Amino acid sequence: MKNAFVFPGQGSQFVGMGKELADNFAAAREVFAEVDDTLNQNLFQLMTNGPEYELTMTANAQPALMAVSMAAVRVLEKEFGINLKDKADFVAGHSLGEYSAACAAGVFSLADTTRLLRARGDAMQRAVPLGVGGMAAVLGLSYNDVSALVEACEDKDNICVAANDNSDGQVVISGHIAAIEKAVEIATEFGAKRCVKLPVSAPFHSPLMQPAAEVMARVFMEVKASPAQIPLISNVLATPITDEKEIIKHLVEQVTGSVRWRETMDYMHNQGVTDIYELGAGKVLSGMVKRAYKDINSASVCTLAEIEELAKNL
Repeated sequence: MKNAFVFPGQGSQFVGMGKELADNFAAAREVFAEVDDTLNQNLFQLMTNGPEYELTMTANAQPALMAVSMAAVRVLEKEFGINLKDKADFVAGHSLGEYSAACAAGVFSLADTTRLLRARGDAMQRAVPLGVGGMAAVLGLSYNDVSALVEACEDKDNICVAANDNSDGQVVISGHIAAIEKAVEIATEFGAKRCVKLPVSAPFHSPLMQPAAEVMARVFMEVKASPAQIPLISNVLATPITDEKEIIKHLVEQVTGSVRWRETMDYMHNQGVTDIYELGAGKVLSGMVKRAYKDINSASVCTLAEIEELAKNL
């Protein structure tokens, strides 16, 4: 039996996330309090009560999602005596979730991870003026087939790239808004079932994010990093690394690079992983596992009942 723990990315946030953990466990309350203190902001209040539009803002959503994931990790450790490094063969996270995975693996402290994600959210938001870039989900095409669509939408003034290879038949593209809108119009001509614009405020994981990558390279110089205690599968490599300098290098690359999530899951499957647990808000990643691999057990873990069930299984 092999276990992997995965951590959700942006889009999984919802008003009310983390409240049940905080109501039931001191360890969760401590995580939310430390994140609030680090940011000098009542982020937990925003997570609990909204408004939703404010929680959805990149600079808030990123540390908030990490906080919920780390609350689940700390509850397992402190309330159930289950340490991830004793139970996990791999960790991985989708986009910002890779920071949660790194924190869970002991690469960064909770406070430093919080600061990194606030800086990342701010830098990504500032990298491209509102309305200039966007993203869309292409459904029904493989990653290779999407490359032909992307080429048809690019020109000398407009960048368009495959940003997230999420699963077979679900690829997210990113770039200038004119290119994204063209892709939405013509995707069916390339065999896509449909192409849907995403409600995001910036073209994440595209070359347009280069200014944000430069900011993150500087911000990482200010944090202390340690080797990962659990092999961390990098978004941009789709293979595991433990060296902290390598992890930082690839987290900087990840700002402009593709999230190779389908290959990450394939790697885990090929390594004989039998159980994948999504720690944190939502069920996006565990849902992808269920659809793609009938021989892997997957579960999302965010509520009191789900944590108790996971503790029993482990």
